[in-house]
Amino acid sequence: MPFESELFEADVLAAFPAEVPIPARTVADALASSSQPSPRILVVLDDDPTGTQSVADLPVLTRWDVADFTWAFTHLINGRRQDAVYVLTNTRSLDPAEAAARNEEVVRNALTAAALETDGAGSSGADSSGVSSRLRLAFVSRSDSTLRGHYPLEPDTIAATIAAVSGEVTDGVVIVPAFPDAGRVTVGGVHYMRGTGEDAGKLTPVAETEFARDASFGFANSELAKYVEEKSKGRFPADSVIVLSLDVIRAAGPDGDPQISADAIADAIDAATGSTPIVADIVTENDFRALALGLEEAERRGKKLLYRVGPPFVRGRIGQEIRTELSGEEAYAGNTPSVAGGLIVVGSHVGVTTRQLKALVEQHSAAHIVEIDVEKLLGGDSAVYLDGIVRDVVESLHSADVILHTSRLLIKTDDAAESLRIARTVSAAVVAVVNRTLKTFPPRFVIAKGGITSSDVAAHGLEIRHAIVRGPMLPGIVSLWEPVDGPAKGIPYVVFAGNVGDDESLAQVTRKLSNTF
Repeated sequence: MPFESELFEADVLAAFPAEVPIPARTVADALASSSQPSPRILVVLDDDPTGTQSVADLPVLTRWDVADFTWAFTHLINGRRQDAVYVLTNTRSLDPAEAAARNEEVVRNALTAAALETDGAGSSGADSSGVSSRLRLAFVSRSDSTLRGHYPLEPDTIAATIAAVSGEVTDGVVIVPAFPDAGRVTVGGVHYMRGTGEDAGKLTPVAETEFARDASFGFANSELAKYVEEKSKGRFPADSVIVLSLDVIRAAGPDGDPQISADAIADAIDAATGSTPIVADIVTENDFRALALGLEEAERRGKKLLYRVGPPFVRGRIGQEIRTELSGEEAYAGNTPSVAGGLIVVGSHVGVTTRQLKALVEQHSAAHIVEIDVEKLLGGDSAVYLDGIVRDVVESLHSADVILHTSRLLIKTDDAAESLRIARTVSAAVVAVVNRTLKTFPPRFVIAKGGITSSDVAAHGLEIRHAIVRGPMLPGIVSLWEPVDGPAKGIPYVVFAGNVGDDESLAQVTRKLSNTF
């Protein structure tokens, strides 16, 4: 039976218990207790850099050599080693074979680095008594909250690589795409998008949104068990998927002991074996924390789990408090802002991005607008064309912010591989402009709008290798990175997903960082 396009969230939730209040500290304490004497670090393979928008003060890598992991595993932030490390794989821009190879390389190198630390080669290799302690890793495949990406290929590859290196077999893959801060929730095993504005309070099944028609990663099912069956081509039938409904997540009741929910979740997972898919209902941050306690209990009982998740899962899983949005002053803390203009790079073509770009252009009258015409880029002498773009950007940065955007006409084909090729060509052009600008006249700040865009701008345009995620620029969304090395050191870099925020969000973030807005 097809879903109704308009469902009211209050009506959908009426069938389920109220959320269980759980402080973040409760989760952090549970992890600390179960981690002694062996520290555990989540290695988050982020298929685009927007997965960092829900966390704060964590290391992020755009390269994944063993030495890079060693830096991330030993780097102290606020005097302590962190519970998670993000690795920017950018696999959503790759074809399946390339994505699998990259996942395997990242996992192998992470495990090698952890083994070196365990052997005492690094500062974390021994406890205060000088006795070597085992650095444990758990792996997170972070992907899109609107279900786009290489599933099940990526968790399959991670599980196979772990098994090949260590012999450890994965029992379950926990699938949690929910991102309540951005309006994505899962209820009754169905993934929804919340309405905004006059549609506030309404839920739309995600398969009925524009994201389900993605040229490379489209899908037909909003019910996650059926989505799993669809994407796995029947390898995991819908009735084999374990569904952790809100009845389980909230089993303790609003005044109960969270351990009741933790035990209920662990009990439900107990049957998982051979990478059984496990999907979870999530509506609030308390649901994430309840799930985290349940997953910790399941792992304490011996279950080996991988995670395929949206952005806020890691925050809940490690018991991190929700970071309030950063101010402009905090964004520049510890660095002297340049007198140059800032660079706002817009590559995403989803509807909300185009509306945000329009609002920014209308409000920021002092900004200089530079368009990369995709048809000219694909059809002519791209080198000469880009030379002119770079000159325009550099000259304008001397006195103004520059809004650099690709033309809004999305050129795509029915061939997924060709669509990816076009996207790569456009992204390469954007990267070239950013990199040449950086080497000629560094901007005051850089904002990159869109997943592939922000990944390529970070790793190649700004040549960021190691960075610290400082926190969100808007409540729960839009991540600020502080590059710690390379030519962009000291330049605030804002990772802005294509599919988050309202029409005013891009202007709001730009206003915080600009000295001319």
